[in-house]
Amino acid sequence: MRLAVLSDIHANLEALKQVLRDLDRQSVDAVVSLGDNIGYGPDPEAVLELIGERNIPSVMGNHELGIVNPVFLSYFNPAARLSLEITWGLLSPRSIDFLKTLKTSCVVFRCWCVHGFPPHSVNMYLYQAVESRLRRAFLELEQEVCFVGHTHELIVIGSGEVRPREIPLKQGRNYLPEGYKYIVNAGSVGQPRDGDNRAKYVIWDDETRILEIRYIPYDIAVTARKILELGFPEFNARRLW
Repeated sequence: MRLAVLSDIHANLEALKQVLRDLDRQSVDAVVSLGDNIGYGPDPEAVLELIGERNIPSVMGNHELGIVNPVFLSYFNPAARLSLEITWGLLSPRSIDFLKTLKTSCVVFRCWCVHGFPPHSVNMYLYQAVESRLRRAFLELEQEVCFVGHTHELIVIGSGEVRPREIPLKQGRNYLPEGYKYIVNAGSVGQPRDGDNRAKYVIWDDETRILEIRYIPYDIAVTARKILELGFPEFNARRLW
C-alpha cells in the first residue's frame, strides 16, 4: 500500500494545490493529513474545503486546538495568537464545527498518525523527546511506523538495536529496513523550516519499504501577498521564502 502523508498545510492554498496536483500522478492508495491545516496562512476556509472535497482524513493539530479551545491560546506566542484570531474570523461556523470533530490520532494503513508526538500529543515536538521518552514511545507503539508533524522538518527516528537513532533523509527515495519501528517527521506542505522553501510531503510504500520525500515548488509570492493583505504578521509572509 502507498500512503501519502501531508502535514502543516497552514492555510497555504497555493502550496496545497500544487502538492495535490503532484500527488494525483503518484498512484497512492490513501492520503492523510497530520493537522495544522490552518493557522499562519491566508486561506483556511478554502484549504478545509479542499481537504473535505478530497475526503482526506486529518488529525487535530495545535492550531486547530487553539481555535476550538481558546484555553490553549496561551501556548502560542503573541504573533501566532494574532494569526489564530485572524484565522477564526476567516472560518465559517461549519468549518469550526468540523474542527471540533477532529481526533488527536488515527491509524491509516497500519500507520499511527498524530500531530505532535505519539500516542496523542498535539503540542509536544519530536525534538523535545529525550531518549527515555523515545524508548517508551517505541515500546508502546503497536504499529511499525508513526507519522508526526509539528516541527515542519523532515526527520526519521528509528528504534535502533541499542538506542533510538536519527536516520538521514534525502530528497527522493529512502529505504527503511525491516525489524525496527520508526517515527517519521513528515515536513510541511505550507511552511517548510528545513532551509528549502518548496512544499514537502512524503509517500510511504509498506511493500518496498521506501519512504519517498517529494519537493514541490509553488507560487510563494501569491501566498505572501495574501498574508499581508489580510493583516497577518509580516513574519508569516517572510518566513515562506
